[in-house]
Amino acid sequence: MAAPTAADTPRRSKISPEREQEIFDAVLALLTEGGYEACTFEGVAARARASRSTLYRQWKTKPRLVAAALRRCDRGMALDGIDTGSLVGDLREAARVVGRVCDSDTTLLYALGHAALSDPSLLEALHDALFSKEVSVLAAMVRRGIERGEIPADSAAAEFVPAQLIGVMRVRPLLDGRPADGDYLLRFLDAAVFPALGLS
Repeated sequence: MAAPTAADTPRRSKISPEREQEIFDAVLALLTEGGYEACTFEGVAARARASRSTLYRQWKTKPRLVAAALRRCDRGMALDGIDTGSLVGDLREAARVVGRVCDSDTTLLYALGHAALSDPSLLEALHDALFSKEVSVLAAMVRRGIERGEIPADSAAAEFVPAQLIGVMRVRPLLDGRPADGDYLLRFLDAAVFPALGLS
């Protein structure tokens, strides 16, 4: 693969991390309020009280700016540090945590879905922001459960736990018109995930 050229790589930041975060917050706010088309350089500049020239100089294109904002938006970080000593306890706590951000995540997915499908870098950033960290943390919880002997190492259901929990969280708003809040996810764990794992 060819190395990225200067034209492909955004210029190194000359603004403070705090100022950069204000710009990213403006991007995410505009995305959730009006969708991808409504998130313009002009709108971000006005919301963040920044100059358009600063935004263009730093990120060059809207997809790069949105992708950078998404990558800073690591929703899965909230799951870090969960370790109750049991797989049941870990997954229950994870359900409560992810249930609190489900509604805002779903809005972001709606806002970016079509645009991300036609822009691989935007799709990758969306995956990084909303899925990859959650998947890795949930998979680590399952591995700890195996290491503690709570579930067998050859459990057929173990590999599907992250997909089950994250999948139902993303899909319920489409099916029922309501977010998969913590209570819903806890009931899903009790009814579907724990029985498949052989846990009570």
